[in-house]
Amino acid sequence: MIDIKALFFDIDGTLVSFKTHAIPQSAVDALTEAHRRGIRIFISTGRPIAIITNLGQIAPLIDGYITTNGAYSFVGADVVACHAMDATDVQAIIADADRADYSLIVVGQRRVVVYNRKDIVDRIFVHGLGVDALDFSLTLADLKDEPILQMTPFITTEQEALLARHVSHCTFGRWHPEFVDITRDHIDKARGLREMAAHLGLDISQTMAFGDGGNDIPILRQAGIGVAMGNSTAEVQAAANYVTTHIDADGVSHALHHFGLV
Repeated sequence: MIDIKALFFDIDGTLVSFKTHAIPQSAVDALTEAHRRGIRIFISTGRPIAIITNLGQIAPLIDGYITTNGAYSFVGADVVACHAMDATDVQAIIADADRADYSLIVVGQRRVVVYNRKDIVDRIFVHGLGVDALDFSLTLADLKDEPILQMTPFITTEQEALLARHVSHCTFGRWHPEFVDITRDHIDKARGLREMAAHLGLDISQTMAFGDGGNDIPILRQAGIGVAMGNSTAEVQAAANYVTTHIDADGVSHALHHFGLV
């Protein structure tokens, strides 16, 4: 008999459908029942808190958040962890964006800035992911008093490999072919899970994590049980203990029923 006390969910492609930009009702119902049974529910996402605007269906059920791929985690008003990027690396990435002329999302603790905005940002974030909370009027100057937690350049894997040579203290987490999330070295969703579990007094064996993207691989491997969505790649599925059905085929509900949590 498994003893799962906390569930950790990626958002895009795991909880929220790329097709409908909503959480399937079957997942809402299953999470409601799991929470009623005393299982705590957490978000584990690459999104910064400023653009987590698509979880209204389950907002009352959420007990805490791991955001920006583990760089910023909190439960209510309690900050569990906040990991700023190295200032030299931040400047190197901005300089590379200037040199190669690509868009870059820069994430502070409270604000998010889109640097060198191009159509790709609107196509992927606004229209593709349904992000409706980006304030395009903000500039890097608006982040001068905030730690930089994550940077998201819109670059190819080949450009990513070149950029990696010019930074020293970074972790790269890609879940989309056209951009990559960059955090401080050794900061990822697995680190966020360990820190959150320690804060809650939970053993890692009591955690279950769900994901579909490359940046979910660390947490799927770290959790007591890692569940890959049926819509994830073969690499993500190989990192999991269990592969459920597609997000649009009741994947979350299917897994929770499979493990007897609902």
